[in-house]
Amino acid sequence: MALGWQMLERDRGGSMSIGAGQERRQDAGLGLARPSAGIAVDLRLYGILDTGVLGDDAAALAALAAEAVAGGATLLQYRDKDLTDARAALARIRAIHAAVNGRAPLLVNDRVDLALAAGVEGVHLGQSDLHPEEARRLLGPRAIIGLTVKTGAQADELYRLPIDYACIGGVFATASKDNPDPPVGLDGLQRIVFRARLARGQALPLGAIAGIDASNAASVIRAGADGVALIGALFKGGATEAKARDLRARVDEALGQRGNAGMR
Repeated sequence: MALGWQMLERDRGGSMSIGAGQERRQDAGLGLARPSAGIAVDLRLYGILDTGVLGDDAAALAALAAEAVAGGATLLQYRDKDLTDARAALARIRAIHAAVNGRAPLLVNDRVDLALAAGVEGVHLGQSDLHPEEARRLLGPRAIIGLTVKTGAQADELYRLPIDYACIGGVFATASKDNPDPPVGLDGLQRIVFRARLARGQALPLGAIAGIDASNAASVIRAGADGVALIGALFKGGATEAKARDLRARVDEALGQRGNAGMR
């Protein structure tokens, strides 16, 4: 049975799919380097399950994921920057994937091998991780591949990368990640979004990350982002489902206002 997010996908054909329940096929395109244009990724509420912030208990992470999706999260990511035990990480990813049960795509941060082994929907890559071209060659055309973008120069390169979305950050200061670069702020976000749109047009979804919460999510959308990525503001302190519902409502309202303004 086709899942809701899978129904947004336009078939690029001829390659291996790693999504749950999808047919696995041999890559006929041989990993040609081209911008991805086949998967519509919904970035409105992007929950990042970071073991460095939330702990590494598989059952707890799975429960948080299920609550987030029940409240309206549209995309999830498993992130483990201090990964030392790949087998344990794989078990956690599988537990999260099972808990979500196809209601939203699950991506793995950095590790293409774990994404393949777990059978999740894709990966999120940093600027020093495996190149998107290589990730696409390994994962095939139906996988979701996202990329972190921190500067205008990196945004300029998006025109030639086979990715399905980009996440811009860090926007604000955050305690969730050790970031040596200063926050870009809303003005910086707006400038990077502008250059990303020049490079890839309006079709590439652009998210924003770092220091985003209920108090500033709408301003991030007004600055040009299509969605927000969160860790602590969504998953810490309990009531994840209620927080997700509130954040999703704020994002949806801001997107609606932006759309109405563009029609005037």
